[in-house]
Amino acid sequence: MAATRKSRSALSVSVPPPAPGGERAFIARLRAEAEAHRGRHAGLRLGIGDDCAILRPPAGHDVVVTTDFSLEQVHFRRDWHPPESVGHRCLARGLSDLAAMGATPLGAFLSIALPPELAVAAAETMPKAARRKASGARAASLPGSLKPESWFDRFLAGFLALAEKEHVPLAGGDTAQSPSFDFSGHKQSGLAAADITLVGAVPRGHALLRSAARPGDVIYVTGALGGSAAELLALGRSPQDFAARTLAAAHHPHLYPQPRLAAARRLVAGRRLHAGIDLSDGLSTDLAHICEESGVAAELDTSAIPIHKLARDAQQDGWVPSALSLALHGGEDYELLFTAPRWTKIPRTIAGVSLHPIGEIVKPRRNRPSVILRESDGSQTPLDSGGWEHFRGD
Repeated sequence: MAATRKSRSALSVSVPPPAPGGERAFIARLRAEAEAHRGRHAGLRLGIGDDCAILRPPAGHDVVVTTDFSLEQVHFRRDWHPPESVGHRCLARGLSDLAAMGATPLGAFLSIALPPELAVAAAETMPKAARRKASGARAASLPGSLKPESWFDRFLAGFLALAEKEHVPLAGGDTAQSPSFDFSGHKQSGLAAADITLVGAVPRGHALLRSAARPGDVIYVTGALGGSAAELLALGRSPQDFAARTLAAAHHPHLYPQPRLAAARRLVAGRRLHAGIDLSDGLSTDLAHICEESGVAAELDTSAIPIHKLARDAQQDGWVPSALSLALHGGEDYELLFTAPRWTKIPRTIAGVSLHPIGEIVKPRRNRPSVILRESDGSQTPLDSGGWEHFRGD
């Protein structure tokens, strides 16, 4: 972690956070946590400790790189999301991009800006009597209000738990203190922001591209759709019910999305696939990206789209008029959409993940929408992009 004054490291701190012992202690603590979770990784030759990390991709592979922001009040809310979920989601977003290309992670680089209070353990700000009581107990056995853990400690725990599960070393990054004053000097509440950069490797010439779909391809998706949007609805209605959800679980698709790395690697190996994308902005929007980049159109079978149980429950409980709408437009499912020639044998499940054919790629036609929904009665409906898009103004 290279500090502003050039202390040697690949993870730098431009503004020292108010951690116990100052900047050096904070860096040492973060480095120790990262190395404890890293294990052995053939692609990482040198990690935290120098000005740059050194990565070595396997022979015969291309290097792929992705970046993704996680911004407070845009991608998460501190009063809704447990810090462990925020850390998990930060890494999962980037890992899902690698999965969409059929890549294997080589290293992760985390840059994060925090207001001072998020880097300070709760025990440091509590009254002295309570602090003495906490100091003699193991953190795991303390009530939540006495655990000497900062928001960042818990963020990092969620981040590193997923990193260890997916064998991704934290190889470097940057930290800074987010502004506590506005342009006129008035005190304000600083917001947290995290940027994840991931480097991966994919067998040369085998990366799945958005631009490679061809007419006649079958469109597939992994898993089920709409669950993340449905859980977000539940989270907004009653955030206190989710405060204790600090461990990753597959049945929490919004709080703890599961990037489909293993499924993607096994699909790419030995099979002819064409295009790929991860479903981060919603099926309607992400499929439109495939069509635009490939110069094709698509037809989806409405009855074939796999809808998550949470989305169906949201419709049944009257929260939304249509579970299908959540599946089409909800976003943040982080499932994979890919296309393959009709003759390619695609199993029903792979790496424990279900695979569903949901439509086909067709030639574009003049004055015809790029994506069409085909109903069971034979009728067809244009599918407009209804997922997330920054700067759209709505």
